[in-house]
Formats: sequence, structure tokens, C-alpha cells
Amino acid sequence: MSKQLAVENAYLFLKQRILDGTYKPSEKLNELELTEAIKVSRNTVKKALLMLEQENLVKMEKNKGAYIKSFTLEEIINYLKIREVLEGLVIKDATVNITASDLHEMENILQTMGDYLKENLFDEYSNLNKEFHNIIYGATTNTQAVEMIRMLKIQLSRFHLRTILVPGRNAESYEEHKNIVAALKNRDENAAEEAVKKHIANVRLTIEKNYMYLL
Repeated sequence: MSKQLAVENAYLFLKQRILDGTYKPSEKLNELELTEAIKVSRNTVKKALLMLEQENLVKMEKNKGAYIKSFTLEEIINYLKIREVLEGLVIKDATVNITASDLHEMENILQTMGDYLKENLFDEYSNLNKEFHNIIYGATTNTQAVEMIRMLKIQLSRFHLRTILVPGRNAESYEEHKNIVAALKNRDENAAEEAVKKHIANVRLTIEKNYMYLL
């Protein structure tokens, strides 16, 4: 295995465990233990941790080592307010450019998301939720805004994955996605912007109200 591939594998190993909650916020990462768990050199682990620091998932402190980045509620709310504005910019542009094929795919995804909710398959619902939004991102020319959104989503994904478990939130989320599709089908830029901003605002309010349970 090449050194570059080893670093990439270590990075993906650590990132997955940060996002799924195996490693908790503020938890210290022991480099020696990680080398044994991932079966790579300590230098490889350090390079992977530096990559995660660039994504704001890990905090590196001199003479103290690496810690899982934790966010205060205020920071989370601020990030989501930023994302709300960016999503509005993206979808207004996507409304003009999205294709009939894209819209058909979104409707199919939406139908399956509804089926998953009825069966309480929340992980599957979340995976399709990502595909749903990726179609919108693919239809915009504002790639810079999409890059910023993706960075914000990575940092806050541990919270996003849990919001769907809040009682009543799953049904609200599904209706919000239906409204987004309806606005896109009507080529109504303002309605699409309003629908997606309301969706992100409701994610923010859900986290704000249930912060202690989502940690």
C-alpha cells in the first residue's frame, strides 16, 4: 500500500467514527492506540489528523495532542444560519437549471423516503436525503456555495443524523422536501428559496430545542 493510500484510509477510518459518534466531542485521540487500531505508522495517523483538522472535525494542540472538535450550541446555530442563506442562493440558481430528469429522480427519491419513514428506516431515509439535496447541488452553477455547504454539513452531520429521531421531526422533514420539489417543478425561484430556507431553519430549531439529547 502506498503512503498516500495509507493516509487516505486512516483519514476515512477516523472520519467515519467521528461522524457516527464512536468518538465523542472533546474526546482525546491517542495516536499510539490509533496506529494499532488502523495498522499504520504514527506519521500516517498524524497526517490523517491534520486532514481532519482542516475540516474542523479535530483540534490539534501543541504538547496536548488531538481532540475531537466540539461545538457549542451558539456555534451550531450560527453555522446553520449561514447554511440557510447559502442553500437559498443555490436553489434559486438550480430552479432555472434543473432538468426534467432531475425532477423525476427527486420525485422517486421522495416517494422512497416516505416508504422508509413508514418502516422507521431512518438511516436509509438520511442516505436518500443526501441524494435529494445532491441533485439540487448538481443543478447549480454556484459551486463555491455548494463547497461551503458541504463543509458545514460535514461538521454538523453528527447532529443532522439524530434530528430525524426527534418525535414529529421525520414527518415535518418529509413535508418540507415535498414543498421543495413542488417549487422546483413550478420553476418558482422565490418559493424554492423559501422552502429550502424553512427546511434548514426547522433543522436549526430542532437542534436548539433538543441540543442536550442530541449530543
